[in-house]
Amino acid sequence: MKRSLLFLSLVLVLALGLIGCSAEKKEEAPAKKESAEKAAPAAEEGGKTLKLAMDADPVSLDPHVQLSGGMLQYSHMVFDPLVRWAQDGSFEPRLAESWERIDDKTMRFNLRKDVKFHSGNPFTAKDVVWTLERLKKSPDYKGLFEPFAGAKAVDEYTVDIMTKKPYGLLLNMATYIFPMDSEFYTGKDESGKPKDAIVKTGPSFANTHESGTGKYTVAEREQGVRVVMKAFPEYWDKNSGNVETIILTPIKNDATRVAALLSGDVDFIMPVPPQDLDRIKGTESLQLVTMSGSRIITFQLNGERNKALANPKVRQAIVYAVDNTGIVKKIMKGFATVAAQQSPEGYSGHNPELEPRYDLEKAKQLMKEAGYENGFECTMIAPNNRYVNDEKIAEAVASMLGKIGIKVNLKTMPKAQYWDEFDNKVADIQMIGWHSDTEDSANFTEFLLMCINKETGYGQYNSGVYCNPEVDALIIESQTETDLAKRKAILQKVEKILYEDAAFIPLHWQNLSWASKKDMNTEEIVNIQNFPYFGDLVIE
Repeated sequence: MKRSLLFLSLVLVLALGLIGCSAEKKEEAPAKKESAEKAAPAAEEGGKTLKLAMDADPVSLDPHVQLSGGMLQYSHMVFDPLVRWAQDGSFEPRLAESWERIDDKTMRFNLRKDVKFHSGNPFTAKDVVWTLERLKKSPDYKGLFEPFAGAKAVDEYTVDIMTKKPYGLLLNMATYIFPMDSEFYTGKDESGKPKDAIVKTGPSFANTHESGTGKYTVAEREQGVRVVMKAFPEYWDKNSGNVETIILTPIKNDATRVAALLSGDVDFIMPVPPQDLDRIKGTESLQLVTMSGSRIITFQLNGERNKALANPKVRQAIVYAVDNTGIVKKIMKGFATVAAQQSPEGYSGHNPELEPRYDLEKAKQLMKEAGYENGFECTMIAPNNRYVNDEKIAEAVASMLGKIGIKVNLKTMPKAQYWDEFDNKVADIQMIGWHSDTEDSANFTEFLLMCINKETGYGQYNSGVYCNPEVDALIIESQTETDLAKRKAILQKVEKILYEDAAFIPLHWQNLSWASKKDMNTEEIVNIQNFPYFGDLVIE
């Protein structure tokens, strides 16, 4: 199934149109082996079992420890958001049954009254208030929630969420509010540390314990080996799917993952490597689902670590030296879209003037003009199981830079180790991919290229430490601009500045793919966010 990017235009119109109007209710290194603790028993044995293979498993049980696709996929299984995206770009009620605008800075959510956490504690408005406060403290999430003033419980099942200024993306952000069990996560653990501590590296209560409202509890977890999830007997959504047990096995190697599906060892895989799309499509017992993607794959350039990369002409030379069209054709087998900017077509900030610019001779000339005709040496890191063909892409880019005299010392590693290295900025050039959390152009820059600000969280994933005050001011302006035409012009201007600065190396927008046995409703549970709703999966 190919997905039209008309979805993205609809999202922006829906989001910005919410200011001043009511939202209609719509119905509808490897860790040691551990057992995740919960007070509630797992579902009874029996029912359908899904053997799921992904390229990696969740890095933690704490939904706020890392802002990543893998952790959000986990959150949709073990927790529930207030609302979630539907395939057509609208919002579906989940823990919030309905919502309405109270004023231009306040949205009221009416919560379900029949929801229990896995601990057995009831879900109420206080849990939403507590969760939003924690999100605003999370190093990874605080930038997303910087426009938010907080939340207030009106009564036990009604909560108001407020922003500092009128903010058209409030409902978009409600898809990222997965209420946590405030009672379960309050107090001290056995070591005397706060249970609600957010610890990216090292032990914490929340890293190894969960109490969500989602369909599945974590029954067993051996990081890097497998995760076993069991259906929660008291799950509120009685119209969900029929899978009682999910056995998630991380299989980093593409060929091994595909072989496991073809042999019947697993039932469902994601992603499908581009070189195997036709093979799976031609297998009678399997189904393949694909969508155009909006995740931009990039490299960031750290001019503080390596002075050569602080030179605009060197950065431009690097961009001109990288044949991203060739990467899409040869490595991605055409299953991606070549990028020259962050915003894909259909996003408000997409600037049609900006084109891919591979030109090896111009790259060499720019290196000469910058005083680096003889090149220089640098370091590069990339994951080898996070993005489609990430390791091969990194190797290709390193080789391409060698043609203009840049000797690249490349190191690749599993994503379980990669993100700590990324955060510590251990290399001069680092790979990162990003899908906009709000389905909006500004989010790319807020996290990847705004000046690093630990207080607000902006620039949280800006490992290149790029900083342009003009860009920051434009992005902040866009957050409260409700005139769609003016906002579009602002965001397009941002893309042009970044393009001219060669602020990063744009590669491509990664397409999405899933494959499974034919006896399940796979096409109905996947989406452009790449958060499959496994709780809705039905196996015949």
